[in-house]
Amino acid sequence: MAATWSPEQIQFYNNKSIGISFKTIYNWLYQGKLKGITEKYLRQKGKSRKAKETRGKFLAGTPISKRPKEIKKRIFFGHYEIDTMVSSRGKSKGCFATFCEMKSRYFIALKLSDRSSESYMTAINHLLNIYPKSAFKSFTSDRGKEFSCYRYIEEKCGIKFYFADPYSAWQRGSNENSNGLLREFYPKKTDLSEVNEKELILNLYLINKRPRKCLAGNLPLRCFLMNWCN
Repeated sequence: MAATWSPEQIQFYNNKSIGISFKTIYNWLYQGKLKGITEKYLRQKGKSRKAKETRGKFLAGTPISKRPKEIKKRIFFGHYEIDTMVSSRGKSKGCFATFCEMKSRYFIALKLSDRSSESYMTAINHLLNIYPKSAFKSFTSDRGKEFSCYRYIEEKCGIKFYFADPYSAWQRGSNENSNGLLREFYPKKTDLSEVNEKELILNLYLINKRPRKCLAGNLPLRCFLMNWCN
């Protein structure tokens, strides 16, 4: 590593002789087991590791590994990937609750006053008042504490809740992508508490109206959903 090689490069060029993975090398490095080698030898100086999310999490709930395979295959309508989009750190507590339906990629974002489970529960109840209850079969989220209301959602709303693995945003790829589209309208420095509701609705309409290759067969369904809430 003193020769500026990354752990991945070390594994690739020396795998036959040392037989270890780059993850093991990283772990040894962080644990101080490599004498004379520290995080300063990494290209990012260990910054990306230190920058991992530190907000509260919990370990209860059903993991994504136990989620029915039909959900991942996007066969049936009503399964959502959900998340929270926040304002810049220290800027405001205002945020968005975001929902992406996996089959149609229909995207919903609602303003929240803060990132609490109570606020998220209010957003979900709002959705249940707008759309038919049958439109919501399951939610998949990360383990942020705003989703600690999952028991209430399962028991009172009849919506199954699943949790993605830590640091595995790709397991909620549709929602992550949709959040990225919304960020085009509201960059990270935006105070989301000041966003105009009508403007948000218009921007969501523009996102949902975009043509996408993967949605050619689901266009009638998306049109129905867009008309339902207008």
